Amino acid sequence: MYKLKKSALPLYIQLYTQIKEDIINNILKANTKLPSIRKMSSDYKISKTTVESAYSQLYAEGYIESHPQSGYYVSKDVIQNFTTFPIKNSNQQIEKMYKYDFYQAKHSEDVFPKKLWSKLHSKAISSINFGSYPNKQGDLSLRKELSSYLSKSRAVICDEEQIVICSGFSDSMFIISNILKEFCSSIAIEYPGYKVVQEVFSLQNYKITNIPILRNGIDLKALKQTKSKLIYVTPSHQYPTGKTIPISKRIDLINWACDNDAYIIEDDYDSELSYNNRPIPSLQGINDNQRVIYSGTFSKALSPAIRVSYIVLPKKLISMYKKIFYFSFSGVPIDIQKSLELFIKEGYWDKHIRKMRTLNKKKHDLMKKAIKEYLENSVEIIREGSGLTILIKSKININWEKLHLLLEEKSIKVYSTTYDSNLNDNTIYLGFGGFKEDEISIAVKSFATVWFQSIKNTN
Repeated sequence: MYKLKKSALPLYIQLYTQIKEDIINNILKANTKLPSIRKMSSDYKISKTTVESAYSQLYAEGYIESHPQSGYYVSKDVIQNFTTFPIKNSNQQIEKMYKYDFYQAKHSEDVFPKKLWSKLHSKAISSINFGSYPNKQGDLSLRKELSSYLSKSRAVICDEEQIVICSGFSDSMFIISNILKEFCSSIAIEYPGYKVVQEVFSLQNYKITNIPILRNGIDLKALKQTKSKLIYVTPSHQYPTGKTIPISKRIDLINWACDNDAYIIEDDYDSELSYNNRPIPSLQGINDNQRVIYSGTFSKALSPAIRVSYIVLPKKLISMYKKIFYFSFSGVPIDIQKSLELFIKEGYWDKHIRKMRTLNKKKHDLMKKAIKEYLENSVEIIREGSGLTILIKSKININWEKLHLLLEEKSIKVYSTTYDSNLNDNTIYLGFGGFKEDEISIAVKSFATVWFQSIKNTN
């Protein structure tokens, strides 16, 4: 007997659900004939329409089948005795929240201009034609604003047709790896370097060749010994060492690309956040070389949450991009793109950059001061002066396994250049962007307490 009652759930849904459960639980077996619509209506004092609607839904989903002149039967194709799977404890799926998280690409919550963005977003919404598809490469007006900004601030030579709006750095690298897949099968990557690049290109079956970083940047001699026609570099502020490729070596790198019909991926990931010097002009803009694929992002200076990055393609590669990604649209929502366009066009982006440089310079200096005060001579600062992090190297003998366990116990998260939770490569990132100014000293002091508790006993 089925229990039908007055509720917000329609009667036909109640009947449909209960019959389906009987079929799933093998109470109604395959080939079992269901009561006729007239009998079901009479037995339960419900309308024929209600029964017809329930049977119709069961039929549409394949639980029952109709035999002409005979009626409805439980489908022979229904798999009885459904296997049920236990639901895992949801707590296992929740990412741990740390008391002090020194992540190297994060802003404190009070930094993003929410009120202004909300105002611009409302304005942007009113200008969007929601009845048509957006531009596949990204909103044209945004790309025009971006082209103008890159020309003034980074000496990038491009027009809007060379720009593709992407949804984050990994998406940028995914697009590049697909564009060049038929052109080359290997990529040279500066080492140590950003591991995401290696991960993305490995997924596209590229052979990875690591090129060492020397005192003044990438080892060009080692690069020239490879047969690679593609290299990834961070020339203005090498990740993670902080080294800058001087102009003479930049010209050598471009000449290598021209002589070998090769391409250079220039990742200009934190150029806006330089505290001690003016940002160094891009590699892409040297001599309008057309050998550099320029990659930038709004994550470091504006927000990692909005997931906006971009690439500037050499003119020769634009047709290849359009041929391969003819079916694809930019993954950045159009309202975000239009809001960002207004943010740049109305002058707020330039003001925001100046504000962020001032704010993060203060945080940078507070972090540096705290490191010297609390970690004393136990570490060496090997990268500073830009971005959202300071890189330190241990000068003492640390028990890295003990350090990791103690950090977890105290709810402190730090990061190594290997992205390895074992923290055994002797270098550690201490990101300051995610902290408010008055939190930095406390966070470093807490880390230092654990740090000195982890010194190896040499006796």
